[in-house]
Amino acid sequence: MTAPDAGRGIGDGESAAEITTTFVGLPRDSFRILHVSTGNVCRSPITERLTRHYVKQRLGILGSALVVESAGTWGHEGAPMESHAEQVLADFGADASGFVGRELLDEHVIHADLVLTATRDHRAQVISMGHSAGLRTFTLKEFTRLVKAIDPATLPPLEEGVVQRARALVRAAAALRGWLLAPTAEADEVYDPYGAPLTFFRSIGDEIHQALDPVVTALTGVPARTG
Repeated sequence: MTAPDAGRGIGDGESAAEITTTFVGLPRDSFRILHVSTGNVCRSPITERLTRHYVKQRLGILGSALVVESAGTWGHEGAPMESHAEQVLADFGADASGFVGRELLDEHVIHADLVLTATRDHRAQVISMGHSAGLRTFTLKEFTRLVKAIDPATLPPLEEGVVQRARALVRAAAALRGWLLAPTAEADEVYDPYGAPLTFFRSIGDEIHQALDPVVTALTGVPARTG
């Protein structure tokens, strides 16, 4: 299945720098997802590349309609992804090539239609930057919880465009936020594996995978392949 407005694909080995350059000044018929962690070398790169991987699995080649990026609140500008993070992506069959770390800037938040953070602290830091980011910034696990409560039938069908569907999903999630609170303070956290052994990185990768699957299904209207 091919997405509306198909064109240049995501997750095809392009570097973060190439993608950023390509999509500067995007028209409003696009939708940007920004993943945020601390250093932008572990959690947010894994989440960025897994999101691209899963969207591409469901929709095939995507054009400029959907852009997936990442940055860090204390980002290691220009740094490569941690080797254990690369291994986690390889475990899932996702592409880790060409990644370059970025420090979170105002322009990243301004242009993002959805910001998904690793922790509540990251969410607070993004919101504190202003730019009316509050209604479009969630922790990843928070957004997953909200998305699971949204009836897919209330969202625009994919035939109307992935952008319209994605915008409607964010609005619906924001409307539910005050009604579906986390059961514990830790429930919305993805902990930092920096410096940890590969086994811990893999456990974090599994957490991210479990959180992303329903999100990508809701965004695309296409469930994950089984078997």
